Amino acid sequence: MKGLGIIILSLELRKNNAIFLKLQLSLMTYDDNNIFAKILRAEIPCKKIYEDDFVLSFHDINPQKKIHALVIPKGKYIDLDDFSANASAEEIVGLIKGINYVAKKLGMSSDIGKGYRALANINEYGGQEVPHLHFHLFGGERVGKMVE
Repeated sequence: MKGLGIIILSLELRKNNAIFLKLQLSLMTYDDNNIFAKILRAEIPCKKIYEDDFVLSFHDINPQKKIHALVIPKGKYIDLDDFSANASAEEIVGLIKGINYVAKKLGMSSDIGKGYRALANINEYGGQEVPHLHFHLFGGERVGKMVE
């Protein structure tokens, strides 16, 4: 949804009674200064895996698994809902093929590896932190349970 966004600040109590400031985004809007937009404009470097007319893929700076890559569309899409409603058929095909190409390049696809997980977080309840559609690709080891 492209429109007004709401930012909610709250305090969250975690282990050992540590208090963290939690930023929740609701009804996200596209922010041209988000980290992925800056990476696409080459204002911030990345460890590139693959790039074509539709996607850019790079290694996550804080990997959660042995292999942790990100695949982002080059268009300004907030999340999968925005993308599916507004992207062209060519962009949709380009993203899906880009995800598969990266999985193959990293040796994770089921035809050459042992598989991987592709994950897109969507909005507040989905845990999305950056308002630019992105898929996490996890692999190189057993990924584990879907949700804790």
